[in-house]
Amino acid sequence: MLGAIDRDRYVVIPVGITREGAFVLEDDDPAKFPLDAAHLPEVVDNGTRILWPEPGGDRTLRVVHPGGATEGLGEIDVVLPILHGTHGEDGTIQGFFDTLEVPYAGGGVLDSALCMDKHFMKIALQAAGIAVAPWVTVRRREWDEDAAPARARAAELGLPLFVKPARAGSSVGVSKVEGLDELDAALAIAFAEDDKVLIETGVGGREIEVAILESGDGVRASLPGEIVLTSRGFYDFEGKYLGGDGVDVVCPAELTGDEARAIQDIGIRAFEAVDGRGLARVDMFLTPEGDLVVNELNTMPGFTPISMFPKCWVASGLSYGDLITELVEAGLRR
Repeated sequence: MLGAIDRDRYVVIPVGITREGAFVLEDDDPAKFPLDAAHLPEVVDNGTRILWPEPGGDRTLRVVHPGGATEGLGEIDVVLPILHGTHGEDGTIQGFFDTLEVPYAGGGVLDSALCMDKHFMKIALQAAGIAVAPWVTVRRREWDEDAAPARARAAELGLPLFVKPARAGSSVGVSKVEGLDELDAALAIAFAEDDKVLIETGVGGREIEVAILESGDGVRASLPGEIVLTSRGFYDFEGKYLGGDGVDVVCPAELTGDEARAIQDIGIRAFEAVDGRGLARVDMFLTPEGDLVVNELNTMPGFTPISMFPKCWVASGLSYGDLITELVEAGLRR
């Protein structure tokens, strides 16, 4: 995104967040953060500290350098929070910027929090009449106290099952369960990420994704894409971000006109059901019977060159750079 954003239109100030939670001034160098499987990108504490503006006052973003000197970096127009996972797409950073009265692109507090928690996301979608995969939610305390009821409920769902943390992203902690004897191990992996875990029925069919964008013209959907698994059990972290073998990301998907329109309609309905803002990627299954079952919404989808969200918009006639512009402008309008 650093490489693609329109530099004639925007002055970019890159802010990184360390693992310890410090906001630091980063280098404006797109080559600094390659997606390398041997060494994933990391924000290292360089000693700088970002000072965010206080609400109702001066809008200047400032940085304190390691020697103690404070420098003004200019007034903030809008923040583009390209963050995955906890604190990034769960409404936390969005609430932080709301409190500071700083405009930002992408999802708001409610839609971010809803979609980060797969349990409540399913409830919201069901209330809007949108089909979701059958599931049971298991909390660590009830599992530790007496696992038998949860095992029985899981058995009623049938096989295969998917076990996933309720509030993790990028397929972290997700396991495919082919037999009930694998359930305990899968739950242990998921509980390592979250104390609330979903056990879902595996839905057969094609894995379809559609990109949703809110702009000055309202909410619109891209051409749908498809995740084609050739030798991978499911679309996991390696497949999503590191270009791992065994998965192809295809956009546009081979669909009839009626199928494509139905997918776009469901995508927009799902976006509106969670009070969506800015953008989302809606993942669903097209079953052999022609039904559409929504798997999840992602309010800050991947933006790598191999990610579905930008690929679908490029296939729909919107360049990568123009896509970023639309996100920023939507944040500015708000």
